[in-house]
Amino acid sequence: MDLFEYMSENAKKTEAPLAARMRPETLEEMVGQKHIIGEDKMLYRAIKADKLTSLIFFGPPGSGKTSLAKVIANTSNYEFCQINATLSGKKDMEKAVNDAKNNLGMYGKRTILFVDEIHRFNKGQQDFLLPYVEDGTVVLIGATTENPYFEVNSALISRSMVFELKKLDKNDIEELIDRAIKDDTKGMGAYNAVIEDDAKEFLADISEGDARSALNAIELAVLTTKRNEDGVIDITLDVISECIQKRKVRYDKDGDNHYDTISAFIKSMRGSDENATVYYLARMLNAGESIEFIARRIVICAAEDVGLADPLALQVAISASRAVREIGMPEARIPLSMAALYVARAKKSNSAYLAINKALDFVKNNESYDIPSYLRVGSYSGAKELGHGIGYKYPHDYPGHFVEQTYLPEEIKNIIFFDEAP
Repeated sequence: MDLFEYMSENAKKTEAPLAARMRPETLEEMVGQKHIIGEDKMLYRAIKADKLTSLIFFGPPGSGKTSLAKVIANTSNYEFCQINATLSGKKDMEKAVNDAKNNLGMYGKRTILFVDEIHRFNKGQQDFLLPYVEDGTVVLIGATTENPYFEVNSALISRSMVFELKKLDKNDIEELIDRAIKDDTKGMGAYNAVIEDDAKEFLADISEGDARSALNAIELAVLTTKRNEDGVIDITLDVISECIQKRKVRYDKDGDNHYDTISAFIKSMRGSDENATVYYLARMLNAGESIEFIARRIVICAAEDVGLADPLALQVAISASRAVREIGMPEARIPLSMAALYVARAKKSNSAYLAINKALDFVKNNESYDIPSYLRVGSYSGAKELGHGIGYKYPHDYPGHFVEQTYLPEEIKNIIFFDEAP
């Protein structure tokens, strides 16, 4: 590294965005992801022992994929090379591989090749890396927001260990916010700023596990807020709401408003009011409600309130539930809206809901009656001697594939559980 490169690197460290400056340098500084980098976990031990194989990290934005890759680089004896699949072409890849060969041949040092957004590489580009991963020229670390089993070549997958990074939880984000505010070296500690508890809680909540989003808002808040009479930059709920471009709403996800809003949402779908349905959906999304929670409520409403009147509603709701887990926000708003509006517009019948509840109540409060012998299994040795299966009428042997036959136990053959046509 010459003098100009050295000065450039130092400038980056001091002038880079807060989210970049706050990247952890050691495993101990990493927040979250204890399921893969806890002290008793295999990846933690491999990093500490400096015995790495090729890795692929996938998870939502801001969950720490790049940070973990750089921690590995900082704590290993490997050279580190980073390329971004959206910006790099074949020449960049060839240069990275040639540099890795030189490092290995001249200095005996292997190279970590970190490929950000590896799913953006086409099949040919991914295939180019295969022989160099295979022979150990490079240790590949790929990062992707997409499921690598769908987006990365199976040959690369088979030569790598795949780890899923989870969305950071609210406590993780709050810890990062506190660090950013107080850290004098990498954070905003020199600005003498404080963040009020409700502002921190709101930011941690609305960031939805994206550390980068939270840190960007903190940086903007500190740099654009005037000091108060005591010379302190006081970051309030109003300031954070403006910085993250999310209007604060009267919505406590652990309080009455949470339950009132989801109740109004469900009752609007049940009542076939499309406008109210999408309004309450928008309120929940804007307040940062869990998209998985909303999807589950739509599924329940489709089964309970639409039911047999339109069985397709349940399929639509389940598809939406799967979709929101795959794509996340902001795009998840679309399948949620589609499913909620479909359920609201569908014909309604709660017959399946009533039938199973009535049957469960009866079973809990009555003895277990004997199953008619002709309905019992008659295919095993000795069944016929017990009379099992004898006398059963196979419906498909009769006109219209139907035959009159009693299926309930004799003692309760006239009881009605399901008494409403779809």
